This record gives sequence, C-alpha cells and structure tokens, in this order.
Amino acid sequence: MPAADRHRIVEGLIGPVDYTAPTRYRRAPRLYQWLQPLGLWLTGHGLSPAYAVVLEVPGRRSSVIHRTTLVRVALDGEHYLVSLAGESQWVRNVRAAGGRAVLGRRVRRAVKLEEIPVAERPPVIRAYLDRTRRPGRSWGRKDEARHYFGVSAEPSPAELTAVAVRYPVFRILMSR
Repeated sequence: MPAADRHRIVEGLIGPVDYTAPTRYRRAPRLYQWLQPLGLWLTGHGLSPAYAVVLEVPGRRSSVIHRTTLVRVALDGEHYLVSLAGESQWVRNVRAAGGRAVLGRRVRRAVKLEEIPVAERPPVIRAYLDRTRRPGRSWGRKDEARHYFGVSAEPSPAELTAVAVRYPVFRILMSR
C-alpha cells in the first residue's frame, strides 16, 4: 500500500487532519468515514454535545439519502453549518438539492439551507471557534483554529476574512 494511502487511513487518529490547504474538493479521511455510523448513532440518541446535529440530504446523482454529523453554530439568534472540509460531499449535495435537507438530533425537521456570501462568513467562523467557550490559550482551541482554519487561536478579523472563501457556510432556515 502506498504511503499516501496509509496516511489517509490513520489521518485524524495519529495526528490532526489539516484542512487549511486550498482545494476544489476534499474527501473525508477514512477514519472519519469508518466512525461516521457511531457519530450518527450517538447524535441521534442525544449522547453527543448539544451542538452536534445530523444532516440528511439526497445525493446529487443517486438521490439516496446521505447522513453526516455536523456542528451547528449559533450566532445572533440564527443557526449555521460550517463546512470544515471546504468543498465536501455534503456541501455539493445541499447545493444540488436547492438547500432542502433534514436536520436534527433525536427529532429531525425539514430545513432550508441558505449559503451565505463570503463577506458574511468571518463572524460565523469565529462563533464556530467560540462554541465551546474555551479560552484562546487552550490546547483544543489552538489546535482547532490552526488545523481546521489555519488561523491563530484568537484570530483577527483580517485572518478570518482571508480564509472565509474556503469554508462554505449555510444559514439554517426552518421549513414550513
């Protein structure tokens, strides 16, 4: 097995996953794919952090429902989903579905996901980093900021503006 394939298998287990490199599409690490059913089960039973939700969206080619666990971010009374992997499978599927999806934990609801413009993303990315209320000096906050977004633990507005173009963000609107 080539070294690159071996690295993809253990990525996220032995070392952090680096999502900072610009790319047109980023496939999820294999470890994440293998553990996804466990994350879906834990979130669906309310055993994960309150900000974790399950997104259900039809595949853009197959129309088969795909489920993934994501982090819901609250900011100014609204909720958002941030794609840490940038142009990921779920982002492409949401766009193809016109933003129609199902979202929740124990109880799931139909939602409309509206992609927000790049200029509006920096405050949401900051809210993502602030969601656990960890101080900027904490080990987890520093690693998350560096490996997911490529910014410092307490990023300046300029740092967040510079990386916002690489991270699609969707506003969650409840369907009627």
